[in-house]
Amino acid sequence: MVSARRKALEKLWRGKCDVIGWGEVEDPITHVTTHGEVMLHENLKCKLSHEKLTSASSTGGPAIVTKQIKLSLGNEYDIPAGCKIIVTQDNVTAEYTRSGEPGVFMDHQEIVLDLFKGWA
Repeated sequence: MVSARRKALEKLWRGKCDVIGWGEVEDPITHVTTHGEVMLHENLKCKLSHEKLTSASSTGGPAIVTKQIKLSLGNEYDIPAGCKIIVTQDNVTAEYTRSGEPGVFMDHQEIVLDLFKGWA
């Protein structure tokens, strides 16, 4: 059962995401098993947010500005580290990867993302 808080949160989630892992894939015709991309979750409701982080330089130089990208989605989904997460929000699609442990809350989870640069 989805709580009223969760329903309210989902009204703010205007994105969709696909979660893709790396694993064994069997060719349906030849039945040969190889390694490749495996769809773990598809078309999940989500929200992508960006936060600027500014830190002072210890050498007295200019401040360093970085951007933290965070994905909010339902806490019932297991998103493994290192998987590819394709997010479409506001007609923009980008590929990310999970960079840290998710923050799991009562009605959702928040995952810090990095840009996907390829499979490790």
